[in-house]
Amino acid sequence: MKISIGNDHAGPDYKKAIVAYLTSNGHQVINHGTDTEDSVDYPDFAHPVALDVESGKADLGIVICGSGNGIAMTANKHQGIRAALCWTKEISALARQHNNANVVSIPARFTSIPQAVEIVNTFLNTDFEGGRHANRVDKISCK
Repeated sequence: MKISIGNDHAGPDYKKAIVAYLTSNGHQVINHGTDTEDSVDYPDFAHPVALDVESGKADLGIVICGSGNGIAMTANKHQGIRAALCWTKEISALARQHNNANVVSIPARFTSIPQAVEIVNTFLNTDFEGGRHANRVDKISCK
């Protein structure tokens, strides 16, 4: 899979660990995140990830900021994006199974790096169930 990732200053260490996990499992990574803890604006990293997923340049996206909220809100401004804020692997699984999420948002200040990698692993390896959930997902976008 091709995965697009973006992070602000709260997530460089998380991104590094996640990218190592992704590449060791044969995934290609498009990196839009910062590599330093110098203060930056999370929308500058959310929009490129969302555009990659919307355009099909990437299969799925990962965004990381302190709370996970701001970067998810930004990504969700894109019509083709369903970004889910996930702080456990169980929420990550449900985001894929029930909501067909295509971007996972990780709250760096509320998860450990091993938890974040586990969230990503679950997100990538869980399929959308479709069925009764498909009708609901179809109603999400404002057309």
